[in-house]
Amino acid sequence: MAILNGIITVVLVITALILIATVLLQPGEQSGLGAIAGGAETFFGKNKAKTMEGKLSLATKVSAGVFIICALIVAVIG
Repeated sequence: MAILNGIITVVLVITALILIATVLLQPGEQSGLGAIAGGAETFFGKNKAKTMEGKLSLATKVSAGVFIICALIVAVIG
């Protein structure tokens, strides 16, 4: 059980670092007057998943999910 706890803890630390990096790499929301006029839905907004921003968003969601699952496993085992 101690080996499993150590492995899950290492995975937890790695996913925490990945989560921190992906959140910090994402660009900030700069919705100026375009948000008032409804200009947020442009051609580039519809193809957002193919851009680097979309990939970072997906990586953030996946790493957050893995982080939560690992944290729950460590809480139950430890």
